[in-house]
Amino acid sequence: MAKKRPQTKAKQPQRQDGARAAGADGHVPVVGAREPCPCGSGRRYKACHGRAASHAVTELIHRPFEGLPSEGDWIALRELVPAATVELHLKEALPEGVPSVTLATVLPMAWPALRREDGSVLIGLQNDTASGDISRDLADTLQRALTAEPGTPVQGRRAPGDGVRLQDLLDPEGAFEPVVHAGFEFWVPDAQNAATEVTASLERANAAAIPTVKLAGVDAAYWCETPDKNHLRWVMPHPEEQLLDALARLHAEGRSSLGEGTRLVGSFRAHGLTVPVWDLPTGVSAEDIEKPASEFAERLAAALATDAPLTADERRARGGLTNRQVTLS
Repeated sequence: MAKKRPQTKAKQPQRQDGARAAGADGHVPVVGAREPCPCGSGRRYKACHGRAASHAVTELIHRPFEGLPSEGDWIALRELVPAATVELHLKEALPEGVPSVTLATVLPMAWPALRREDGSVLIGLQNDTASGDISRDLADTLQRALTAEPGTPVQGRRAPGDGVRLQDLLDPEGAFEPVVHAGFEFWVPDAQNAATEVTASLERANAAAIPTVKLAGVDAAYWCETPDKNHLRWVMPHPEEQLLDALARLHAEGRSSLGEGTRLVGSFRAHGLTVPVWDLPTGVSAEDIEKPASEFAERLAAALATDAPLTADERRARGGLTNRQVTLS
């Protein structure tokens, strides 16, 4: 879906009181790239103080969701799952008038966030982010959504370099329980009164959604259905080198499949974790794969506990798996 571009505001007359606009301490607040720079120069922010801010957060954080409950599910919802929601639990009490905060894979019009008419907040996870730290960008969006006017979307921006991260805002003990949806109807509780552009966005999103189911018996494993075959994509928390060794041991022994007709075909690398992928025959459902996945988890745990050097066959198996690894982020 194309991201809705923020409307360009009328250019403000040049101000001469830049120091006062910037604040008593001389700090220039972060605003939208096309807005007038708060320093009072009369130029757009991106052509003024925004140039320095654009380089303030350039370091790529390879594991942006590390330390959050269910890191693997955060990654799956960011990269693999079309339509899902999760209720988020903050460390602090929600502001008055905000009954809930919900993480969503995608929002209509690719909005970064939306505060509904009832005051509830939706945060989009699969949006492009402006810096190398997804967690910081999402935390900035969340904070702005909590104070947005009801019934309005929140536009994207580059988060301040010293801003908080999700790890600072979310309760580390709070449950993180994704609900996978068949489509995006959760966007519009009242479909009859939804804006035309939102309805059109909903129809396009539903047409592109791949049927997906979260397995119940193991963590962060998602079955999906495609026209040619089905797949299981499983985000695993183990260190990459250790995990690849363990997968290679099982693969060399002929014990890496999930049953007849299934095959471990490679893996993704996403946000610091590894995501093994299995091909499944058409007709093999998520329910069918629950028991085989649980049994594989037991085999994998035993292989992870082995520290013996890889045999020649295991090294060849590892090379094959490594060659079929794709980096998503």
